[in-house]
Amino acid sequence: MTDLLLERLCQRLGHNFERRDLLELALTHRSHGSRNNERLEFLGDSILGFTIGAALFEQFPQGREGQLSRLRAQLVSGETLAKLAREMDLGDCLRLGEGEMKSGGFRRASILADAVEALIGAIYLDAGLETARERILAWYAPRLQGLSLETAKDPKTRLQEWLQARSKPLPQYKVVDIAGAEHAQQFVVECRVSGLKEPVRGQAGNRRAAEKAAATEAYNRLTGQG
Repeated sequence: MTDLLLERLCQRLGHNFERRDLLELALTHRSHGSRNNERLEFLGDSILGFTIGAALFEQFPQGREGQLSRLRAQLVSGETLAKLAREMDLGDCLRLGEGEMKSGGFRRASILADAVEALIGAIYLDAGLETARERILAWYAPRLQGLSLETAKDPKTRLQEWLQARSKPLPQYKVVDIAGAEHAQQFVVECRVSGLKEPVRGQAGNRRAAEKAAATEAYNRLTGQG
């Protein structure tokens, strides 16, 4: 891990660490050794959940507990965190054991998601809660702006209700590919929907998540948001 890589990462994070050791620890996976980011991950997970929960509480004054809980779950999910990590090119900066390096651990969603939580914990220890909260809200700004209480619904439920309201057939889901090693499989699911000429696809680390991704894409195309 070069100084230039870390400097560029700090620019993407929007935070320059006073304590370089905290940054390096946050990027160290347990496969690298006994001194790793698991404790920072625990801390960051708590801060992330509270920050996003508070943001949703203020953004949706009419939101019910169940709606807010589902929105929070979507935003703090491993899938969303992994996307954030990829946007930051975080994988290039991870410190992994030899086995994880060879198996492509720097691309694995779970490792990327854990590293984002660890970075939140590291920023908190480096600069305090307010700075950590500001960074989280900055990273999540586009996602928070695009939310509505309607998106609190499960993507498959939302798509199904939209189709039923227009007396259209229910969507059909089919797994069309499973790639990768057993511990890091990627499922590709095809969703066929009345109203779309071609089926759409979703990809994720398990079948259910891939179906949700496909349903989200189908719904967005049907409603003109895709």
